[in-house]
Amino acid sequence: MITFLIILAEICFWIFILAGLVTRYILKKEKLSIWLLGSTPLIDLLLLVFTVIDLKSGGQATFVHALAAIYIGVSIAFGKQMITWADRQFKYYVLKIDERPGKLYGVERGKKEIEGFFRHVLAYLIGAALLMGMHYLARNSTDTEALLGTLRTWSVVLGIDFLISFSYYLFPNSKKEKVKKV
Repeated sequence: MITFLIILAEICFWIFILAGLVTRYILKKEKLSIWLLGSTPLIDLLLLVFTVIDLKSGGQATFVHALAAIYIGVSIAFGKQMITWADRQFKYYVLKIDERPGKLYGVERGKKEIEGFFRHVLAYLIGAALLMGMHYLARNSTDTEALLGTLRTWSVVLGIDFLISFSYYLFPNSKKEKVKKV
């Protein structure tokens, strides 16, 4: 059941974003688009409520429950950035306005990667708090090792993200120029 709800939440997230962009740019209804785009956190809230209900009713704490916490943390930390990305893509591919979003190189890319790492830290803190809350709620009725194991794995992933993100800043790449053959 929770697996289905996570998939449904992800689908609804992107439907609300697409509906918000269509409403804003094609239907020219700014207030309605703000409402649609602003409703995406409600999807996370509903997923959290259903996850807690499942655990409180004696459901076995599984990786899927942990995935719900990760999804919510990532959605909150990266949600605005994902909407901005979708907005830029919609303008370019659907409306044929704006320039194609370019790639970043050098120090700018490093700064962007570090910003992404700090968003990952925020997602981790939110997700970890939710995982610990689920652990607390379910500890009397079920084995919660899946929740704690997921948190340990996510900690390792966060450490790897730290190394990769800061490597872009410490060792910036440069834009490779096309070599013309004479």
